[in-house]
Amino acid sequence: MNITAEAVKQLRERTGAGMMECKKALVETKGDLDAAAELMRKQGLAKADKKATRVAAEGVVVVEKSSDARTAAMVEINCETDFVAREQDFRSFAQAVAARALASRPASLEALLEAKLESGESVEERRRALVAKIGENISVRRFAVLASPMSLGAYVHGTRIGALVAIKGGDAQLAHDLAMHVAASNPKYLTQAQVPADIVAKEREILTEQAQGEGKPPEIVAKMVEGRLRKSLSEITLTGQPFVKDPDVTIEKLLKAAKAEVVSYERFEVGAGIEKKQDDFVAEVMAQVAGASPSTNSGASPPMNSGASPAVNSSASGPTVKH
Repeated sequence: MNITAEAVKQLRERTGAGMMECKKALVETKGDLDAAAELMRKQGLAKADKKATRVAAEGVVVVEKSSDARTAAMVEINCETDFVAREQDFRSFAQAVAARALASRPASLEALLEAKLESGESVEERRRALVAKIGENISVRRFAVLASPMSLGAYVHGTRIGALVAIKGGDAQLAHDLAMHVAASNPKYLTQAQVPADIVAKEREILTEQAQGEGKPPEIVAKMVEGRLRKSLSEITLTGQPFVKDPDVTIEKLLKAAKAEVVSYERFEVGAGIEKKQDDFVAEVMAQVAGASPSTNSGASPPMNSGASPAVNSSASGPTVKH
């Protein structure tokens, strides 16, 4: 029976259980959401996975390379706190997932979760066991596997940002430098030709309004807009960016000098695009002060400076998988 991704999503929202458990329950109940939810409650799966509803925006990015250094897998594994992100069991799990992604080159995230680790348990089974042991929500968010006809560069900055770059021509050092550049500069597109037309049109519209506000003649405005547009697009494209190790040289010129080209690249940053709850510690303290009895707080000054800024961690997009 064909179980749709939407049905799995709805069941996950109702039960808080893992993706694989939801799919199995739907298959067993022939797609009946109510019956599947009841089945999972009976099996205790819904209760066991309530942590899955908690935001996991911390974690690590791990890269695993093949023996010939021409293929690499990169995974992002998330948890709730940076404390757990430094925990050895969590990091060992992340490394094992990256190794499995490299070995099996799964077609989807679901296939990766079903893949067997060396221990014999699946990635999903190991994830659930780790959740039970550590007590935090843990998720395998995304992965990418890149293969290069010649050199493949891999770079991980700390444990939070990773990049892979496959090139044709050049050498291993160039590939590594490009991976480091991608990690640092975060290009959105490879070349200006790959920037979607609607984004270019919107940027041109904004720049036109800005230039018109400067009171220049129409012909001057047109030239100003095109020049500024080229500069704006170069900032978000890999080939247009100045090389981080030599800002006087663009990546395009660097590649031409090496007679090389970038075939593909990937960049992961932990938590990018995940909405994390913003805690306002000052507001919390002030609320406690306001709720206290007047007799104990009469004339007392607030314990915190109301102008202080709380620490904030915000981030990135929904899960995406690229192969």
